Amino acid sequence: MPEIIPNWHPIFVHFTVALLSLSVILFVVSNFVTGILREQWLIVARWSLWFGAGITLLTGLAGLDAYNTVAHDTASHEAMTEHRNWAISVIILFPLLAVWVARCVRSGKSLGKGFIALMLVGGVLLLSTAWHGGEVVYRYGLGVMSLPNVDSHQHADGQAHGHGDGKKTAGDDAHAHESKDGTPADDEHEHAHDVGDPGMDDSMMDSSGMDDGLEEGSTAHSDTGDHAH
Repeated sequence: MPEIIPNWHPIFVHFTVALLSLSVILFVVSNFVTGILREQWLIVARWSLWFGAGITLLTGLAGLDAYNTVAHDTASHEAMTEHRNWAISVIILFPLLAVWVARCVRSGKSLGKGFIALMLVGGVLLLSTAWHGGEVVYRYGLGVMSLPNVDSHQHADGQAHGHGDGKKTAGDDAHAHESKDGTPADDEHEHAHDVGDPGMDDSMMDSSGMDDGLEEGSTAHSDTGDHAH
């Protein structure tokens, strides 16, 4: 048996929503068509209702199991409870409507306007239940095993996927220190080296002192020209 997360409820619920929604639509629309098309649509509507009502019972049982077993907090518990309450109305109403249709088909009676009105009510309840179920999963994360790490996602070309968070990557820092011709930016900078106190008079510096300062400045430049900023 494959592991289903959180259980079989997400499997059954999609059949419930699809089959019952199709049944509601076809029962309503068939009132506006005539002839063979109307009869064909009613056949599909009836079988969709019967299959949908049957699988809804399985959906409800699996949902009850999920309600009592999935990990949750206070906020998600409230959302889960609201979803459960809406689902109970669907689980009760549609099987009753399925029995109604079966009895009418056996006796040869028409369904009438009251049945169509109840089908519309059931459709609204079904949509609300499905909406709250989506909220439970996608807003509160119930039954979700893990969330994607969007920071580690990369496209096929190797570039990091941008998420508008303004963060720099290691490649950005590397490019920031590289000039247009590919040489390190440090090689193009002019480093200012002290050759004496700018405030001192030129007459106070002899030629020997200036030569020594220039040699020291030249040596310091070659020593520090390759350091990284």
